[in-house]
Amino acid sequence: METPKKETFNEIIQGDIPVLVDFSAEWCGPCKMMTPILNEFAGHMGDRVRVLKIDVDQSPTVASSYRIQGVPTLILFQKGRVVWRQSGITEARQLEYVVNQLAAAPAR
Repeated sequence: METPKKETFNEIIQGDIPVLVDFSAEWCGPCKMMTPILNEFAGHMGDRVRVLKIDVDQSPTVASSYRIQGVPTLILFQKGRVVWRQSGITEARQLEYVVNQLAAAPAR
């Protein structure tokens, strides 16, 4: 039996499904507050979006390449492009709105 190949960060964000990346840190209080919000969001959205959590202390290269200066920072990728970005706590409703707007927008 073959083990499934582990996807790289770049492979994931290049995919057809939008990817919301939560750049966070273990020591960050607001980041901990985002966890249940992201769980609710992921539950509502199902397979229409992927949600990834990246610890900036464990992945400093990725955090640096996207110029993450504060946590939590959320970045929404579509086919490898940054289409939305926001720092701080964001409500599940707002995240759903952003992804739904993206889905409704004509492809460029």
